[in-house]
Amino acid sequence: MNDSTHSENPYQPHLAKVIEIRPETPGERAVKTFKIEFLDEEVRNTFTQRPGQCAMLGLLGRGESFISISSPSSWKGFLEFSVLQYVAGRVTSALHKLEVGDIVTVRGPYGNGFPVDDWHGLNLIFIGGGIGQAPLRSVYMYALDPENRKNYGQIDIIYGARTSNDLVFRAELEELEKRDDVNVHLSIDIEEASWSKFVGFVPTNVLEVAPSPKNAIALTCGPPIMIKFVVENLKKLGFTPEQIYTTLENRMKCGIGKCGRCNIGSVYVCKDGPVFTFAEIQKMPNEF
Repeated sequence: MNDSTHSENPYQPHLAKVIEIRPETPGERAVKTFKIEFLDEEVRNTFTQRPGQCAMLGLLGRGESFISISSPSSWKGFLEFSVLQYVAGRVTSALHKLEVGDIVTVRGPYGNGFPVDDWHGLNLIFIGGGIGQAPLRSVYMYALDPENRKNYGQIDIIYGARTSNDLVFRAELEELEKRDDVNVHLSIDIEEASWSKFVGFVPTNVLEVAPSPKNAIALTCGPPIMIKFVVENLKKLGFTPEQIYTTLENRMKCGIGKCGRCNIGSVYVCKDGPVFTFAEIQKMPNEF
């Protein structure tokens, strides 16, 4: 495949090999993280993305899905995608059957990403639920990278899931808990005998942690109902709509604003998003 055609044909994918698979959560809605490496060395060395951007990850003959890149741009030579398996999802079910060495397709990166360069000197609060932690991971791991850490103030990660088995990146987050330059606040919805941390919904934990809005940005991703109450509680703590960032997950088919599957009025989520401030979302039509 000649990668020079990508500038002329945005539908032409790059080929990549799966070099590692990490099971994150079990069950019918399992999550696996796929580490992939582009076959073309030039693409491998030049592919760059901004934290929060997405890509079309697919399998020849099966289709492709618009999925957040869960690895930070500061990690070079590979990409990571953390994929939730939908029972009725043709592509995600096929991805979950992959083995190390199998070939996937990648188009992208797409979307606007989080404006991390605008946040230098600010405190960052990450608030995630379930698989919504994947796009957030690309941002906080970027901010915690040794070359970038000096650019940001205090970092808080507030993350929860239904049970401890449903926590994505749990081992990694527990390692981050040991660091002095980040505060990790994990929670589960249902009480477990072996769980000593917070029990309750993520929005409630936000009020428990009570991050200060002074000189701060809050990023939240997760189920829409969680985001709704997280935003309400952040506003109670004094955050303005301009200080709150989230991602929209409208069904995206082409990734380049052509098919019209993901538009909200004149806004195309795949091209103009998926990252928006809450102030921007408030201006969108009622259909959202």
